Amino acid sequence: MNIPNAASAGDTPYPDWQQRTQLLLGEEKRQRLARAHVLVVGLGGVGAYAAEMICRAGVGRMTIVDADTVQPTNINRQLPALHSTVGLPKAEVLAARFRDINPDVQLNVLPVFLKDENIPALLDADRYDFVVDAIDTLAPKCYLIAEALRRRIKIVSSMGAGAKSDITQVRFADIWDTYHCGLSKAVRKRLQKMGIRHKLPVVFSTEQADPNAVLLTDDEQNKKSTCGTVSYMPAVFGCYLAEYVIRRL
Repeated sequence: MNIPNAASAGDTPYPDWQQRTQLLLGEEKRQRLARAHVLVVGLGGVGAYAAEMICRAGVGRMTIVDADTVQPTNINRQLPALHSTVGLPKAEVLAARFRDINPDVQLNVLPVFLKDENIPALLDADRYDFVVDAIDTLAPKCYLIAEALRRRIKIVSSMGAGAKSDITQVRFADIWDTYHCGLSKAVRKRLQKMGIRHKLPVVFSTEQADPNAVLLTDDEQNKKSTCGTVSYMPAVFGCYLAEYVIRRL
């Protein structure tokens, strides 16, 4: 049996690749997605899945930000992590993947570490219809949230998926209504110190973190602990983020 090569399908391979999305959402909503620009910051276990689901939904413009390279310990849960991609920049691996999913997507790829001083410039560099925060370190996470809220840019944020394994306890909530989540608590305290008390939609889990799955560490940038993870949990968080963005666009 001969399987045709994608390149032989014409100038635009598989032009009907969005057929099932259009069947569900309709042409007008599909066009809204095609005109939208989404910023995804953090391309680890949660952010990479969020970004891919947004890409597959047909969002026309994306800016993706992450300076990390793929590490062997990422392979159990992170979308760009394969034995063949260890050592490669996550943002570049995903950029190639997203262009293969949607050859027409306009991608701005930023393999940089976000720090307080460059977050305002990032948010002011373009007009974003939505920001997805999947940063796993506290300071840049809170500063991104605060600066987006001050600019009235729509944002949804991921809280902690580590040391948890029950997907039935994943929820949407306002950051101020979350519980059983150490990252949520830390984010709330930091935002209060920054004078921020706005509503912030987040994805979190009501499950109590397994204390035996948390390892204190001092060998990772800006991290004080490493949490055990299982393959599906960060992906579920990422899909929640993507659903929130896509439905509101």
